[in-house]
Amino acid sequence: MQVPVYSLAGEVIKHIELSDRVFAVPFNEAVVHRAMVRQQANARQGTASTKTRSEVSGSGRKLYRQKHTGFARAGSRRSPMRRGGGVAFGSKPRSYRQAMPKKMRQLALRCVLSAKARDEGLMVLEQLKFDQPKTRDMAQILAALGVDLSALIVTGEPEANVVKSARNLPGIKTLPASLLNVVDLLNYSKLLMTEAAVRKAEELWGEKLSQGESNASL
Repeated sequence: MQVPVYSLAGEVIKHIELSDRVFAVPFNEAVVHRAMVRQQANARQGTASTKTRSEVSGSGRKLYRQKHTGFARAGSRRSPMRRGGGVAFGSKPRSYRQAMPKKMRQLALRCVLSAKARDEGLMVLEQLKFDQPKTRDMAQILAALGVDLSALIVTGEPEANVVKSARNLPGIKTLPASLLNVVDLLNYSKLLMTEAAVRKAEELWGEKLSQGESNASL
């Protein structure tokens, strides 16, 4: 697959070839959904906690006798049915972590990257570097590229000045290529990658064909 490479002024300066192993993978909705749910679940802290009736302070004595009062029978003041009592089936600290095979995680990432490339949501920049943080310069670059909604900016390596230049712009997020993930790719409408970031992604997730796959393709 060939895609144009843009300058910071928004002009096409050349075309590059993208690896079909990373940017031309059929979309697998089930795998992508599972990867998204896993990532969101693993981000949960799981620290919510409530007190049961055995943990609430107060007497466990029966409030009044069982019969001949004209009221419904009542037990302890700590009953979940009473104000200030314990919580029935309340939250307790737990782990929400989910496991997923490494190959499935990588497939989900390749599926989303391929979908971005197919739907013209991917734009490749020749390079993106700043001598010093300048939010105004970043806004001008995005305007020249026609980015009017949300965008995920991906660089080959962590670029402190790029991060600082974009962090005050609404709907814009920056990441190094090694931290690309399914949730961020789905949350942002445009994906801006430097040429170095594209090659880094191909290096990380464009593994060579296995012997069985290569034989099947012959």
